[in-house]
Amino acid sequence: MAETGDVRATLSLRNRVALAITAVLLLGGVLVLIAALAYGRQAAREAYDRLLLGAAADIAETITVRDGRALVDMPVSAFELLSLAPDDRIRYRVVGPDGTTLTGDPTAPLPEIRGGDESVFLDGSFGTEPARYVVFTRRFAERSYSGPVRVVVGHTLLARREFARDIARNALLVLGVAGGVMALFGWLVVSRALRPLPRIGAALAARQPTDLTPLSLSAPAEVATMLTSLNDFMARLDRQSVATGKLIGDAAHQLRTHVAAIRAQAQLAASETDPARRDRIVSRIEARAVGLGGLLDQLLSRAMIIHRADTAPVAPLDLRDVAVEAVEACDDLFLAAGTEIALELPDVPVMVRGDTLSLIEAVKNLLTNALRHGRPPIRLGVENGSTVRIWVSDLGGGPDPGVVLSARYAKAGPGAGSGIGLAIAREVAEGHGGEIAMRSDGNRFIVSLDLPGIAV
Repeated sequence: MAETGDVRATLSLRNRVALAITAVLLLGGVLVLIAALAYGRQAAREAYDRLLLGAAADIAETITVRDGRALVDMPVSAFELLSLAPDDRIRYRVVGPDGTTLTGDPTAPLPEIRGGDESVFLDGSFGTEPARYVVFTRRFAERSYSGPVRVVVGHTLLARREFARDIARNALLVLGVAGGVMALFGWLVVSRALRPLPRIGAALAARQPTDLTPLSLSAPAEVATMLTSLNDFMARLDRQSVATGKLIGDAAHQLRTHVAAIRAQAQLAASETDPARRDRIVSRIEARAVGLGGLLDQLLSRAMIIHRADTAPVAPLDLRDVAVEAVEACDDLFLAAGTEIALELPDVPVMVRGDTLSLIEAVKNLLTNALRHGRPPIRLGVENGSTVRIWVSDLGGGPDPGVVLSARYAKAGPGAGSGIGLAIAREVAEGHGGEIAMRSDGNRFIVSLDLPGIAV
C-alpha cells in the first residue's frame, strides 16, 4: 500500500472567516452598545433639558408685577412642552426674591445659586424616583418690585431612559443588519476566492500518475503563488522522471551489450579445449568485465548528477578549485597511462554559481575522455570573460565526421566507449545554464564547458 502523508483536515477557511467576522461583530456590537447608550443618555439629557428650559422660560415670561406683587399666569405652552414626556411626573415652583413660593410645589428643590447664570440644571429626586430640574431666573428692577424670581421645573427620568434605550436599540439594529450583510458578503467573497482550490484538487485527482504537465488555471494572487510553486514542483518531478527514464534506458542498453558479450565469451571458454585459445578468451572476458565496471561507474555518476540537478544547493565557487580537484581525482588514471596533465589557470578567481561536486564529475569525464580517445599532451585550463570556460584539450583529431554533440552517446574521440561521460558533462553544463562545446585551433582538439560567470 502506498504511504500517504499525515493530512489532517482542520476548520475550513469559510468557517474560520465566519468565526472571525462573528467575533469582530460581537466585539463591535459591545463597543457600539456602550457608545450608543452613552450617546443616547447624552442626547436624551440634552433634548429633555431643552424641554425643561423651554417650559421654565415660558412660565417666567408670564410673570407680571401688579401693585408691587408678582403674579404668575401658568401658560398652556409650558404644559404642552412637558407633556412630551407623558409618563413622567412633573413638578414646578416659582420663588420670589424673598424666598417665598409664589406658586407650585414648595418642596421642589431650590439650590443656592451664585453668580449671574440665567439657568442652572441639577439632578435631584421626586419622592423615591430620580428627577432632573432646571432653575430659570428672571430679574425684575421696578420701583415697586425688584429682585430675581426663580422658576423651578422638573420631571422624572422615564422618558429620558426610554429615549436612550431607543437610540441603543436602533444602533444595534443597524449594526445587526450591516453585520449580516458584511458576513454574507465576506462569505461570498471567500467562497469565490477559494473556488480555484477545489478546481486544483479536482484537476490533480483526474490526472494520470505520469502526467506532470503544469496546471493552467486562473486564481487570486495568493492562490496563484501556491499554484506557481506547485507547477515548479511538478516541473522538477518531470525533469527527474524524464532523466531517470533515460538513465534506466541507457543502463539497460549498455549493460545488455556487455553482459551478452561476456556470456558468449564465457560459453566459448567453457567449450574450448585449446589452452592457448582459452586463455585469450578469458583475457577478453576480463577486459569486458573491466569495461563493465567502468560503465557501471559512469552510470552511477550520471544517476548522481540527475539527483543533484534539482536538489543540491548552488553557491558561488571558483572554477580553478574545480580544475585542481578534478586533476587530483584523475591522478591514478594518468599515472597508470604514463602521462601527465598540464594545468593552465589564471591568477584571478573565475567565479560561477553552481554545484562543486557535479562540476568536478563533469571535468573528470572530459579528462577521462581525452585520456582514452586523444593524444598527449593533455591540458586542463580555465578562462575568464563574459562567459567563463573550463576546458580540456589534447592533440587528437577529435570526433568522427558527422558526430552531433547533442546526441545522447556522442563521443569526443574515435574508438570504443559508451559516450556516457560526455553526456554527463553536457547535462552538468546545461544544468548550470551553460553549454558544452567542441572546437579545434588547428593543432589541438578542445572540449569546454561554457558557463555564465558572476561578479567577484
